[in-house]
Formats: sequence, structure tokens, C-alpha cells
Amino acid sequence: MSELTPTETTNLCRYGSAPLEWSRALAALQVNSSPTLTHWLGTCRPDGTPHAAGVGAQWRDGFFYFTSNPATRKARDLAVNPRCTLSAPLPGLDVVLEGTAERVTDAPTLEAVAAGYRDGGWPAEVAGDALTAPFSAPSAGPPPWEVYRFTFHSLVGVATAEPHGATRWRFNR
Repeated sequence: MSELTPTETTNLCRYGSAPLEWSRALAALQVNSSPTLTHWLGTCRPDGTPHAAGVGAQWRDGFFYFTSNPATRKARDLAVNPRCTLSAPLPGLDVVLEGTAERVTDAPTLEAVAAGYRDGGWPAEVAGDALTAPFSAPSAGPPPWEVYRFTFHSLVGVATAEPHGATRWRFNR
């Protein structure tokens, strides 16, 4: 996918390791990111203070998708400021992605995301322009759960397995 070709690579390792290969990070995202793995969404409250919340994000075609009840802190923050971070401890590589999240409401995307959650064990179904299910995480609030697409423009990877190193990749998306 050409849009996932980094436009800039920066070696962040101060111990002499070579920059990490983008192919390693991309493979970790594609293979290991699933709605059953907790990802950490970082948003900014209107007063400027940070907020972090665990979300079940899923990787689909170069983007992450996650859900939120519209009354939650994260959804209220994103309504004011779509800039956010998404972090995850993937096998062999911890990642922090910076980008923006936008609500999606088109039926094909909602159905694909709902199917991804069902594959992960959460019986999500499309209901109007959001998702519903008989249960969710205790902190998620009641249905409906709106779906968000997270588009990243920067990704930092810190290797937790050989070969070690730390690298930032930037993208024009």
C-alpha cells in the first residue's frame, strides 16, 4: 500500500543500533493488532489536560478502527479535537502512533468493523450509524457505540526483541 510508505525515517536509538525496518513495524501492526488486544487511546480534554483510555482497536487496510459511546470522555474530546495517539505493546515492538480520529457512518465500513469485532468474540451488530451488542467493556457505557477511523501520520517503534532499536516513521496521509 503506497500510502503506508514512510516519507521520513529517523533513528531514535542512542546506543548505536541501526534504524528498524519499516517492514517489521508494518508486519507487527497487520498481524498482531486485533480488537482483543488493548490499545491505549490518548486524547486531549478541552482544558488541555490529557486523557487515556483502553480501546479494542482493529487494523483494517492501513487504518485502525475503534468504538466509543458518544457520552464518554474520549468521544467528547474527539468531537472538539480529533488529534490523538494510539499505543500498543505488540510482540517484539512497542508502538505509539500519532494522528487523527474521525467518526465513520457508512454502512460497508460499519459492517466490516462489526465483523472484525465478531471475529474477536464481541457480538457487535450495525444499528443505524453505529454498533450495538448485548455487552461491552465496563467502561464503554451503553450502546450505541460510534465507530472511529484513526489515521496516523507518525509512528514510533521501540523494539523489545532483537534486533533492538527505536525508530520514528512519518507519512504523508
